[in-house]
Amino acid sequence: MTTSLSCQDIIENLTTAIIVMDNTLRVSRLNSAAEVLFGMSQRQAYLIPIQTLLVGETPAPLLASLARVKKTGQELIEREIRLYLPSRGEIVVDCSIKLIDTDLNEPYILLELSQLDFQQRISRDESLSTQQQVLRGLAHEIKNPLGGLRGAAQLLERQLDSDELKEYTAIIISEADRLQNLMSKMLGSHHKPEHALVNIHQVLQRVRQLVATEVDSRLTLVGDYDPSIPDLYVDLDQLVQVFLNIVLNAVQALNGSGRIILRTRIQRNITIDQKPYRLGACIEIEDDGPGIPESLQESLFFPLVTGRAEGTGLGLYLVQDLIHRNKGMISCTSQKGCTVFSVVFPLEQSSE
Repeated sequence: MTTSLSCQDIIENLTTAIIVMDNTLRVSRLNSAAEVLFGMSQRQAYLIPIQTLLVGETPAPLLASLARVKKTGQELIEREIRLYLPSRGEIVVDCSIKLIDTDLNEPYILLELSQLDFQQRISRDESLSTQQQVLRGLAHEIKNPLGGLRGAAQLLERQLDSDELKEYTAIIISEADRLQNLMSKMLGSHHKPEHALVNIHQVLQRVRQLVATEVDSRLTLVGDYDPSIPDLYVDLDQLVQVFLNIVLNAVQALNGSGRIILRTRIQRNITIDQKPYRLGACIEIEDDGPGIPESLQESLFFPLVTGRAEGTGLGLYLVQDLIHRNKGMISCTSQKGCTVFSVVFPLEQSSE
């Protein structure tokens, strides 16, 4: 028996946000991707003017394009339009606008929004995966001779009578140890994830408790949780390490004074490593600090990239590696007063 696939089924499974408006630009219909984008259900958005969903000055070009299509009836495609959404912050989208002719007197307007940073994130993850393989191979090649170099320096040190000369061999040994430690971090953990069903809110509460012991009343940790999120099939210890690193980075950015929000939400129609999933759990760590310099944002998760003089540039690189081991993905948006790290895991268990 063959079950027919309806147009509605197809529309609801698109990753492109679809908004249908009446002739007065009031929302008539949102698909699932649009509900996620605007943080609003179809029922909540019904008959709301599109202008109220887009705040600030950023939607002016989009509203002008909607008015033009409404007036001329000609389809428009606009590239790289910046929008500010209260639920997501600033995003960049490509959009398509056209009229839908119906039997009714007034036509409907169809708006399609395709979020560019989603495509850029996929491209970045593919590039990073390639870099990880190259760096791990390079780290292996460097780590092996470092052991021989250290051993030779120790043998040489035993043959020296001069304390002044021994200072030089001590430097060689110390630097060899430092580089070996750096290479070990670049190679990542050899521990295979021990997947089990884990309550993500227990993980976040544990992180809050650990961080609370290191900060004072000037810094506030807020939990904003969706209790309906089911358990995730992940490694508990690795997730604690992931979110502890992200939160501690936020603490450093705030210099111990400010507000950090740990937020969880259900997210629909996600794609991870080019695999589509109907539902995912999104965990966001938001702080109200100075933001990440724009020059670092594109390369934030690449190895040896850091904005701190004392940093190694491996913290977020290793965080992303652990997230990938647990079938998730991470992204970041940042501007002054609002930096958000978003980690998404599928809610469907993997057989791997």
